[in-house]
Amino acid sequence: MRVLDLRGQRPSRAEMLGLIPRHTGDSESAHAAARDLVDEVRRDGEKALRRHADEFDRVTGHAIRVPREHFVEALAGLDPKVREALESAIERVRKASAVQIPSEAVTTFADGARVVQRWLPVERVGLYVPGGKAVYPSSVVMNVVPAQVAGVASIALVSPPQQAFAGRVHPTILAAAELLGVSEVYAMGGASAIGALAYGVDELELEPVSVITGPGNRYVAAAKRYVRSHVGIDSEAGPTEILVIADEGANAAFVAADLISQAEHDELASSILVTDSAGLVDAVSRELVTQVETTAHAERVSVALRGAQSALVIVDDIDVAVDFSNAYGPEHLEIQTAENERILPVLVNAGAIFVGDYSPVSLGDYSAGSNHVLPTGGHSAFSSGLGAHTFLRAQQVVQYSKDALLEVSLGLQALAANEDLPAHGDAVAIRFETEK
Repeated sequence: MRVLDLRGQRPSRAEMLGLIPRHTGDSESAHAAARDLVDEVRRDGEKALRRHADEFDRVTGHAIRVPREHFVEALAGLDPKVREALESAIERVRKASAVQIPSEAVTTFADGARVVQRWLPVERVGLYVPGGKAVYPSSVVMNVVPAQVAGVASIALVSPPQQAFAGRVHPTILAAAELLGVSEVYAMGGASAIGALAYGVDELELEPVSVITGPGNRYVAAAKRYVRSHVGIDSEAGPTEILVIADEGANAAFVAADLISQAEHDELASSILVTDSAGLVDAVSRELVTQVETTAHAERVSVALRGAQSALVIVDDIDVAVDFSNAYGPEHLEIQTAENERILPVLVNAGAIFVGDYSPVSLGDYSAGSNHVLPTGGHSAFSSGLGAHTFLRAQQVVQYSKDALLEVSLGLQALAANEDLPAHGDAVAIRFETEK
């Protein structure tokens, strides 16, 4: 990994943004490709989906809408240890998601004057589960459980058809869906699947959804951007990111392992260490050499760690590390310092924060109870991770009595006249004309 030495510098936020390691891929080409695929699906429906499955997934003749027997077979063949782990994750994520549901609140301004704040689930959602370089039954849990907790009545799940399984959705993904009671699953992936969810496919009896969530590659992210004027989406979840803030007391082996754990997702994954200790940088560099040699996906990890989006960053002190992290806005942030409690309140831009030596990002990916669908690309500065709130809409209910309306009528009419919208005021005045 390259070393970025910022010692002796105290960059402004604008300067820091210019120093941050980022992948510099061609987003315009991804957007153009995703747009074309979505438009084809909107126009040609199932025919387009089959063309794309042949081209990208190397499968033909498969059942796009998953039949019931595939679910039954998948759950019957599930490794008992994997089933136990999934059931535990479901329980934990369900508990953590339940506290994200706001309570209905009533604001009373006077007798007969009140506004009710309530939260309603969207009616139908589409959930994307990746299936490219890795298989993600955990993403089934992270997408489905919050939607169920929010009270969504209709859930459609999509995941790429697998050539190794004769065009079926990966059996572990189907087994996870079966455990959660999700029966509407489609074998489709990439930007095409996003288009199908957004606009529907009549031949498959796939109805359009209101919200699309779930992580994916840059084409999936680009497709979600393209359809977001038509449907709601969660935060953009592109190639994964980890940023570790650590000091000289951090365990170099732990830090290196955590950087590798996210690098194995994708060659475009971002792994960054920010520290005030040159000694830690040296120790982590040595650990990386040793650990990468023995990891299963060494080639993929090596490409990610050598990429422009990854770096070992040396700064003067932990406060500069905090500034760096807040400017970067990482998907996953780990803090392994002697000052964790002091800096935690000011680490405001991160999808999720993992505190201490024994809270690795891997814990959040599977078993912590937190959600692993998180904003990437700096979007944590203005977006939240996936949760029950993603599937809720705020709605206000206004209820005023005659006397309560009369109390505000003169001020209301004055504001309406000032804005040159007299009919607004007239709509109030007419209610009291008989009394005049």
